[in-house]
Amino acid sequence: TYIHTYISYLLLFLSCKMFPMNFNRSIDIEEPVVIPPPPSPFDFKNKVIIITGACSGIGAAAAMEFAKWGGLLTVVGRNKENLRVVADKVIDVHDHSPLIVHADMTKDEEVRHIVEKTIATYGRIDVLVNSASVIEIGSIETTTMAQYDRVMDVNIRAVFQLTSLAVPYLIETKGSIVNVSSVSGLRSIPGVIVYNLSKAALDQFTRCIAVELAQKGVRCNSVNPVVDVIDIQKNDDLDNEAYENWLVHSKTTHALGRKGLEDEVAGVIAFLASSMANSITGASLPVDGGRHAMCPR
Repeated sequence: TYIHTYISYLLLFLSCKMFPMNFNRSIDIEEPVVIPPPPSPFDFKNKVIIITGACSGIGAAAAMEFAKWGGLLTVVGRNKENLRVVADKVIDVHDHSPLIVHADMTKDEEVRHIVEKTIATYGRIDVLVNSASVIEIGSIETTTMAQYDRVMDVNIRAVFQLTSLAVPYLIETKGSIVNVSSVSGLRSIPGVIVYNLSKAALDQFTRCIAVELAQKGVRCNSVNPVVDVIDIQKNDDLDNEAYENWLVHSKTTHALGRKGLEDEVAGVIAFLASSMANSITGASLPVDGGRHAMCPR
């Protein structure tokens, strides 16, 4: 043991003699490498976005989502009080006051004002989100023509008119259109026949516009959630017990066991409107917790 210790000290002594260390020499320390933060996935800074149905639900969530990424917003809706609340929340996120347009989507003149006021304020349109929607409960045996007209006027006719008015400006900016459809456009949901028809028509409208405007640099897609159906029903005074029963039932009809959330749908809307989706057009993207893939028994 003593011999091993002696040899160890001897080797240490010899190594110091052979390779002397200069303890007075300053040690060069490399500067740390600064890695820049990744670019924002959705850059809507100074991009102008029109969102209809922005008073609540998916439309309101979309307004918050685009504001988060720097978008300049035109928020459209019928309920002045709710629209003001959404606008205040947008200001908190973006520190920029959105353009508020009160409009009844069944009135042609008020739909025209949406585009006119947006151009007067911002001078351009980059994204159009058609989120305004209504629903009527009824089957082929019980639905009246007044109900039919109300749903089709808002869910299809108004979308057609507003899109046609916005298209010239979207062509200038190589912009994007996102329509808020529904899983009802992909699957037949009992008891809301006209709503089903309107959303199926909206999906076909999406594909038609995508084909017509592709060579002009404008993309058009739709999202197909479940949440919009139920929230609209709740706004139309669907009683709370029926709503809660639906939530319980949705655990068996949705692959993920729940309905979609407004924020989740809004994130997909922003994605489809962003440059990350430059190669996507004419798509109807389910954001429905897997409802469209299920065959509930």
